[in-house]
Amino acid sequence: MSTSQLRTLWHRYYHVPVPKGLSRDLLIRFIAYRLQEEAQGGLGKATLRRLEALGARLRCPDGADSRCLPASLRPGTTLVREWNGTTHMVLVLEDGFEYRGERFPSLTKVAAAISGLHRSGPAFFGLKRDASRFAEQGRGFARAEVRDV
Repeated sequence: MSTSQLRTLWHRYYHVPVPKGLSRDLLIRFIAYRLQEEAQGGLGKATLRRLEALGARLRCPDGADSRCLPASLRPGTTLVREWNGTTHMVLVLEDGFEYRGERFPSLTKVAAAISGLHRSGPAFFGLKRDASRFAEQGRGFARAEVRDV
C-alpha cells in the first residue's frame, strides 16, 4: 500500500490524524495491530486491570489515584491550553474531565485528543515541572493556565 492509503486506513481505525513524525514502518505496525485486535479480540479485562494497576504505581509511587493531579485541581477548575494556535478549555470533574462536551477518564486522554499523540496530560497542561520541555522543543506550546471557578 502507498503511504497515502496507509494514512487513510489509520484514520479509519484510530479516528485521529496520523501523528507527525510517525514512520511508515510504525504506521504499518499500528494498523496491523488494530486489524489483529479486531479479528482476535483485544486484551482481556483482567490484563487491562493489571496493566492499569502497574501503570498507576509507576505514575504514583505512593499508590495514590492514577491521575496524580495536584490537590489544587478541584472539580470546577478549568484548564486552558493553547495548542497550534487554538485555545482548548478542559473542565475538571469529580470523576474525570470534560472537553468539548465529551467526558474523559484522564487528563492524558484529553491531551491525546488535542494533540493526536500520547503524552502526559499533567505535563501537557503545565501541571508538572517537565512541561517546559514542550516549549523548548517548539511543539505548539504557547500557554497553559489553571482557572479556579
